[in-house]
Amino acid sequence: MKNKNIIRRGLSVLSVSLLMAMVSSCSENDTLDLQPYNNIYEEIAFTSAVNVDLAVMGVYNAAQNGIYKTAPDAANTPRGYVFGAAYVEQNDVRGEDMVNTATFYQLTYTATYDGGSPNNSHYWMNGYGLVNKANITIDGLKKAGETGVITAAVRDNYLGEMYFLRALAHLELLKHFSRPYNFTANASHPGIPYRTTAITSPAAIEEALKVGRGTVAEAYTKILADLDQAELLTASKSTRSGNAKITRATKEAAIALKVRAYLNMRDWTKVITEGAKLNGPYTLTSTPEVPFVLANNYNNTESVFSIENSANTNPGTNAGLASMYRDRSLVCISPIIWRNPRWLADDKRRAETAMVRTSAAGVKYVNKYKDVANLSDGSPIMRYAEVILSMAEAYARQGNTASAITYLNMVRNRSLATPATQQYTAASFANATELVDAIVTERRIEFLGEGMRWGDIHRLLYDDLIPTPGIPAKVANSTPPGSAFTLGTPYTGPLGVAMIPKTDFRILWPIPNDEVVNNPTLAAQQNPQW
Repeated sequence: MKNKNIIRRGLSVLSVSLLMAMVSSCSENDTLDLQPYNNIYEEIAFTSAVNVDLAVMGVYNAAQNGIYKTAPDAANTPRGYVFGAAYVEQNDVRGEDMVNTATFYQLTYTATYDGGSPNNSHYWMNGYGLVNKANITIDGLKKAGETGVITAAVRDNYLGEMYFLRALAHLELLKHFSRPYNFTANASHPGIPYRTTAITSPAAIEEALKVGRGTVAEAYTKILADLDQAELLTASKSTRSGNAKITRATKEAAIALKVRAYLNMRDWTKVITEGAKLNGPYTLTSTPEVPFVLANNYNNTESVFSIENSANTNPGTNAGLASMYRDRSLVCISPIIWRNPRWLADDKRRAETAMVRTSAAGVKYVNKYKDVANLSDGSPIMRYAEVILSMAEAYARQGNTASAITYLNMVRNRSLATPATQQYTAASFANATELVDAIVTERRIEFLGEGMRWGDIHRLLYDDLIPTPGIPAKVANSTPPGSAFTLGTPYTGPLGVAMIPKTDFRILWPIPNDEVVNNPTLAAQQNPQW
């Protein structure tokens, strides 16, 4: 290995497969390159309160900006994996509501990826890198608490944050590498390895290689256990100050992530029970643009959890949200959603400059991310609006039409020009199917350009009311003509990317080549046909 004399036990940001490859390629004089982002080694990271805090922040850095290499020996370049930017971009272009205009996300947009494609490979690698860094920190925090380096209260809060980030990473990986929860009656189909043990040595790597995928049900059980711990241990947002109310895990963020998990599991009662806990700590902002005004990114009443970006630490020109969605115009809004009749022409979410940017040619772009100079826009992971619409859907599926419409209108009405005459009523829907469809469409409109669409496509593949057929047909991989955005009728123009049926193997990303080459357990459990 090129990097000599780096300590063996650092805060790893690497996946098990790459750790194994590094071990096998080291000479006797080499040491394993596991240096942490903040240069605090594991042996001393938990020996002072200051270093403990640096170690915890290193885990957030792994969530924001993991490793990205264009070639094995290339320098690491920031690309916002997993949650600093890639979460938004990859989940957007897997769906049909955003259009990839160039080649940057073409493999994802057209589902022409394979086990060596960098985007999905780095998703896996950095997802598990984040998990491992959280696990190492969990062990260190427990020791620091035992030795009195930090108080029990400080330890517990930090532990809760680590459990939250571990659950967030596993939940995200599930929707790309496993079928949805209801694919089998008891979610007994293959999940992903749920890693709870720190990997810091060759011996630990060997043990980790024995861990298989388990089932989706088992993964969700562990996710919810982590989130229950996070809710119990983590500080409430009311006790945090400044950006930390939004950019650090809180008790409320753990609850919101449970709402998302229970929605995927179709546990409607739990969605409502957990969501109700947030009716008070959060309120919708007065207009939909407020959370995306740069000055409000990390200071508003609606954002539950966002990944912090700054002028000093951001995903860079090749991934920063304002760079890709605004400055470079590499992803635009699709006429499919722009011309959806449920999205009224005078809806405030169409507001020029505040929410949308129109090119000279008439092409529409999301304008939620505005800081081209410093790329400091937060990466929105959860907003209170998501919790409200999840509760609306749960009520609708339980047959409580009145409550479902009330919650749906809470989000939609703030964007309407004249809510008194434009809001939904019971007469707006003939049955539960139409109501649920309206709620899911509202999610498409409300969270456009926020990385939410693939999650809904995935969880609804085998739905009983509004099943998605697979990866929806899309506008061609190029910039659409401005005429395609003319309002008045639904979009019926050409679709250059064909629908991929839900039974097709490309619904799932393959476990990356680097993993299957080095990990015989997962090589035998590769997604079918890859």
